Order: sequence, then structure tokens, then C-alpha cells
Amino acid sequence: MISFLIVLVLVLGVNTILWTTVGGMRVVAARMRRKDTVPVRLRAGGPAREEVAILIAAHNEEVVIGNTIASLAEFGHDINVFVVSDGSTDDTAVIARAHGATVLELSPNRGKAGALVEAIKQFGIAERFEVLLLLDADTHLTADYFESGLGEFADPSVVAVAGRASTLFVPRSPTFFGRLLVAYRERVYIAMQYLFKFGQAARYVNAVPIVPGFASMYRTRILADIDIAAQGLKIEDYNMTFEVHAKRLGRIAFHPNAAIALTQDPDTLFDYVKQVQRWNLGFWQTVGRHRFRLRTFWLALTLFIAELVLASVVLILLIPAVLISTGAATLDDLGLDPSGYADDISGILPPLALVLGVVIPDYLLSVLAAVVSKRPIYLAYGFFFPFFRIVDALLCMVALFEAVFSRSTGSWKSPSRRPVRTEGGAHATEAPALS
Repeated sequence: MISFLIVLVLVLGVNTILWTTVGGMRVVAARMRRKDTVPVRLRAGGPAREEVAILIAAHNEEVVIGNTIASLAEFGHDINVFVVSDGSTDDTAVIARAHGATVLELSPNRGKAGALVEAIKQFGIAERFEVLLLLDADTHLTADYFESGLGEFADPSVVAVAGRASTLFVPRSPTFFGRLLVAYRERVYIAMQYLFKFGQAARYVNAVPIVPGFASMYRTRILADIDIAAQGLKIEDYNMTFEVHAKRLGRIAFHPNAAIALTQDPDTLFDYVKQVQRWNLGFWQTVGRHRFRLRTFWLALTLFIAELVLASVVLILLIPAVLISTGAATLDDLGLDPSGYADDISGILPPLALVLGVVIPDYLLSVLAAVVSKRPIYLAYGFFFPFFRIVDALLCMVALFEAVFSRSTGSWKSPSRRPVRTEGGAHATEAPALS
């Protein structure tokens, strides 16, 4: 029983309990003020849509970029779309222009962060617009993205709005494994955003660790204070977020029903590993770049890192521990261990307790995903997800090692894309709401 509880706490995590509690308090407080929590609506004083510059940094994205820009056109003629083609060798720039975007072509490849910096400068975004929306080439905005997201800027202390990520299920992956992988990513989004980020974004906490670069907004007046293209970083969004906290530029807003966007996730293990490894490496590099400060954000970050490393080690060692424990128990049952060591091992590491300590809390996340996304299939998929948790743990620790002992050039390559041929564009799929 003790082994089961220890593993359960390590896998479920103190952070989950802490931030879910804070998030629940946000919901209760909002209802006590008689404010409807779903959906979030545009508040007086928020920027208008024509005051937003949409900037897409793209590298060889001809498969998806046309459909993404076309989906933006559904919002009306007051949409300002800019594309920076970073060393693309395909028709990314041609397709973007054909769909009405203003395009900047760079050569050679500067990396996403470098491309963003050059585009912001060349297009005069900080001087011409109040808000910058950073959008990935494969991302579609939901119908109320601007209505809900811009409303957060009605609070003058808010300098960034973290977009809510949701998986774009169309086109459907042609393989069962691919559908399983995409579903797992959606479960990760739901767990992290509902159980963590919503609580971290509480007004007097302001501990959101990432404003994701796939579909988030910044006030342009703070861009000059952010070192977007910091040297030696694989990705830019973690560093941009840390810069906001380090320089006390303002508050980061997030709500599960505000600024929702749909993004295409990898459906092959190769692309998944490549993308997650890039994200993990960017996180560890950013942590190493910024010194600790005695503030809420850094205290929360320290707790998260400690728990992340510990949980990753536990998950990595789970299978060897279960095999050793099962083998010891078998030897003891067969009377092949006169020394009694096998009985001691199986007593310290009971295999059933080890497995249940991981499977039960993990499956509860699948139940949450099934309820929030209204996809009962997650209840079946949930039995396969612990495998991906172990893969994530391995990738996390490999990235930590790489961040310590290697350097990054910042060059990038998008994962393989599935051609998007949806009808209804940006409004074709709606993400679940927080009730």
C-alpha cells in the first residue's frame, strides 16, 4: 500500500493537486461574482481585430499554409496576415501571396526566432499594430478566437494571452497508431491546460510557464523588451515567456475558453519524437539561460522541475522494477530463494502496486479527456497511453542531458504535414469548453 501511494503521488504530482485547486478557486470566485465562465466574451476596452497583426513563420509549409490563410479570410477583410518564409525551398511564399498574405522571404534559414525578429522589423508591426498574433502554418483559429482572446487585453496589466491548444483531427490519421498518438497529444493538452495552466494564470499568481508560439498574442509595446532570438535556443516561445516574467513586463492571461486554436499534431512516432524532443530541449535550454529569482513564477517553476525529473525517473525505471519484482516473487513462490532476498525485493517493490500506482492516475486523465472533449473513445485509448508517458519521460531526460552538454543553432524543420482539405475552414471544429 505504501509503495502504491508513493508511486501514485509521484505520477499524479503535487503540482497537479496545487494548480487544480487554484483553478477550481478561480471558477468558484467567478461564479460568486455572477460572471458566466463560458464562453469568455469581448470586454469593453479590448483591442479591435484590425489592430492585430497575424504573423506566420514558415519553413517549407506548402502543404498546409494555403488552407490556413484561407481559413483566416473567413473572419473578414479586417484581417492582417503576414508570412515570413524562412529559407523555404518549396512554394510556401508563392502560395501565401496567392492567398493574399504579405510575404517576406529570407535566405538562408535563420531559425524561427530569427525569422520572427526580422519580420517584426521589416513589416513595422510594433509601430503599426497594438497586438501581435503568432500563428503556426498548420493552425486554425476557432470562430470566437478574437472575440474571446482580445477581451483579455481589456485588463491593462495583461501583456500576453496564451492560446488554448486543441488537436485538429481533420484530416484523420490513416493508421490506428497515428490516431492513438494524436489522441494522446490531445489528452496532454487537456490535462496541462485545465489542471495546470488555468490555475497558474490566476491574477495574483501569474505563473504561466509558456505562451505557446502556435497561436498566442502579445501587446506589441513589450516586443522591444523581449530577446526573441536569444542565442543557442531551439525554440523561442519558452524564452519569450520567461522574459515577460524576468523583466516584470506584465501579466499572462489564459482561459480554456479563450483564444482557442486547432493545431495538427504528428501521427508517426518519428515525427512525434522529433517534435517533443525539440520542445523539451527548448525548455531546458531556457531554464539554463535564466537565473532563479525569489518570485512566485520561479518558485513554481522549481517545484515543477523537481517533480518532472522525479516522475520521469520513476516512469523510466517502472518496467525494469516490475520485471525485477515479478522475477523475485516468482523465485520466492517456487522456493528457489533460500536466502530470502527475493521475498525482500518483492515486498519492497510489489509489482501490482507499482503498475497500479501509474495506471490509475494516468487513466483518470483519460477519463477527464473523454469528458472534456466528448470523445468516449478515450476510455479505450487510455489503456495504451502509459506507453507514451514512458516515451515522454525518456525524451525529457535525453533533452536535459543534451541541453547540458550540447549547443543548438536554432535551425528548424517542420514535422510531416497531412494535407488539410476541410470545409468550413476555421469554423469547422470547436474545442470543448470549461463549465
